[in-house]
Amino acid sequence: MKTVLASLNAKYIHTNLAIRYLKAAAPDYDIELAEYTINDPILNIAGDLYAKKPDNIGFSCYIWNIEETIQVIRMLKKILPEVKIILGGPEVTYDVDYWLKRLRHDIDFIVVGEGEATFKELLEYYSGNIEFNQVRGAACLVDDRMHLIPQPQKTDLKTLPSPFRFKEDRADLRKRITYLETSRGCPFQCQFCLSSIEVGVRYFNREAVKDDIRYLMQHGARVFKFVDRTFNISRSYAMEMFEFLIDEHLPGTVFQFEITGDIMRPEVIQYLNDNAPAGLFRFEIGVQSTNDHTNELVKRKQNFDKLKRTVTMVKEGGKIDQHLDLIAGLPEEDYDSFKQTFNDVYELGPEELQLGFLKMLRGTGLRINAADHQYVFMDHAPYEILGNNQLTFDEILRIKQVEDVLEKYWNDHRLDTTIEYLTTDVFDTPFDFYQEFGTYWDNKGWSRIGHQLEDLFKRLYQFIEEHQPESLPYVSYLMKKDYLQNHRFKPRKAWWNKEDKRFSDVYDSLLSHPEMAGEAFVSLKLNQKELHKHTVLEEGLKLVNGQPAGMYLLAYYDPKTGESSLFEFSKEQVQSMTV
Repeated sequence: MKTVLASLNAKYIHTNLAIRYLKAAAPDYDIELAEYTINDPILNIAGDLYAKKPDNIGFSCYIWNIEETIQVIRMLKKILPEVKIILGGPEVTYDVDYWLKRLRHDIDFIVVGEGEATFKELLEYYSGNIEFNQVRGAACLVDDRMHLIPQPQKTDLKTLPSPFRFKEDRADLRKRITYLETSRGCPFQCQFCLSSIEVGVRYFNREAVKDDIRYLMQHGARVFKFVDRTFNISRSYAMEMFEFLIDEHLPGTVFQFEITGDIMRPEVIQYLNDNAPAGLFRFEIGVQSTNDHTNELVKRKQNFDKLKRTVTMVKEGGKIDQHLDLIAGLPEEDYDSFKQTFNDVYELGPEELQLGFLKMLRGTGLRINAADHQYVFMDHAPYEILGNNQLTFDEILRIKQVEDVLEKYWNDHRLDTTIEYLTTDVFDTPFDFYQEFGTYWDNKGWSRIGHQLEDLFKRLYQFIEEHQPESLPYVSYLMKKDYLQNHRFKPRKAWWNKEDKRFSDVYDSLLSHPEMAGEAFVSLKLNQKELHKHTVLEEGLKLVNGQPAGMYLLAYYDPKTGESSLFEFSKEQVQSMTV
């Protein structure tokens, strides 16, 4: 009997941890893992699975892959009518009766909740080793009614075998994200989250987790993402793991955690600031909303002052990148309230700010009580909201415009200096900048066409030229600075309309008086040939103490590494040198 465990991941670099736990839990059976992406052609996926000639196929189901998975299943049932189809995962664990009836002709069982013990029992049943009524945790239709014998107890996580020791995984460890879990469950009750349904937190064996991490690093894994819902719920546990990772990590490894910001103790952050190598850790912090009434309605306990303290301390430490999450569409948060939430969190300056939209997940309190706030949402996954009693669909579309340019201009970090100036000195608030620019971007039709790096600069320039022309001289200078700073190797052609200026007098001044560009420039000891060959020189206006000043901007590109170094000096300095 051959079994295939399959998953359609969002991207190739992702790996599915669930199917590996299932395979590890049933070592006596012939189980093959098969991973695809939601962007792969359905026919290709079905054809590949068909070629494996399986007796059973298990699919791991989530909101991002359920509809594509159903298409694959229905095609398989046409070409492999005898194959047994088993579904599992968070998307089908809730509203089980709905899924059984919707897919009555396409699937055989749904594994409800944790699947390690249940999946093994299903294989035992298919092998004839146990009776049908001995299978616990698997739902099916019997006489058009749901049949389900619940699992008697939750899994003892300390007894689960490692899902990371399969030889076939080794070759790809360096290329993909490795997902880890050291606990299951969440102590909080946020009504928009599936984790609120399971009460309590259970932990895996700490030493076994450490051994797995050592093994994975030794075999090439470099990017790790912990899927624990609240990694720092236990301070002693988090500290033990942080210390272990700092002491035993290999060069180039990165570990990402989802933490709760307002319960992070200052002494823990200080320890990380003092001891963690820069870039070793990344934190993902769900803020979602700074509206106290909204947080109360979704049973989300959050002290924003303490959260700010955490984010600020981490940022000041300069060791850990932070990814902060917002959710638009939570109860009683209207457009103006969300604008305030956005500005509150943007002010913290996270390396990445993700603006998401509420999804009415099956089984969550918000979905069950959707009528209380007049929620309208998509019928199929991902069940994103279309409006409620506080937020119209038109306002949702406007916030999506904000999301679009936020992703392109802040999270990609191509124009950090420019964006900081625009959001602090030109527009009233950061949200106002992103909203006005996002609306302009959408009205131009740019959201429907692709873009290259230079397009990001040209389109921002065009927007400022039309909407804030008085600031354009200063903005264009900063944009040139960002472009030259972030470009790898000397650009062949700049995005701006470069005037045919030789700047011969400026270069002559630099050669005879390199100190006017600063000590770092002097240390380069460039001769005339190197100066002309490896630099780009531009001019512009910069605000100095609130007053416009003519400036020169010199970018030097190391011929070996391509790394850029920027030097600024005033036109007044050059004039004084040439007098």
